[in-house]
Amino acid sequence: MRAMSWPSCRRFRVADMAADVRLALEPFDPAAELSRFTAANLSAGGVVSFLGQVRNGDGVEALELSHYAPLTLPGMQALAAEALTRWSLEGLLIIHRAGIMVPGDAIVLVAAAARHRRDAFAATDFAMDHLKSESWFWKREKVGGLWRWIEPRGEDHEDLARWV
Repeated sequence: MRAMSWPSCRRFRVADMAADVRLALEPFDPAAELSRFTAANLSAGGVVSFLGQVRNGDGVEALELSHYAPLTLPGMQALAAEALTRWSLEGLLIIHRAGIMVPGDAIVLVAAAARHRRDAFAATDFAMDHLKSESWFWKREKVGGLWRWIEPRGEDHEDLARWV
């Protein structure tokens, strides 16, 4: 995996907690990102991560995520800020791809570092539920040479409702 610059990224702090939020327009290396995040949060007793990737199967040839630039990164930052205020975290990482991806490509990586595991699990789950159901991305799949739009499922909306 080649090194890349992150023109669409923001690192910011809420109180004493750091967040690294990025919109990736090129592939990223989830293992390297998680390794860096873990090394930067040595005071955490636990790091929880979720990696979403383009699935291989069901005839999926490609996945495309489009976004509305003026809202995407600010929305992702607001989501991170909300997670940082809800749970006691040492750090939070959110990287989300946009563009065309193929099976096996990483789509999203969310990681939370906390002194205790429950906060890290909850923050990661919260961020993913919002990214999946209430985000600034439009998703379509290519199957059999044809593109079709993908909408959030009912289960995705139910998952999101847990946080209200």
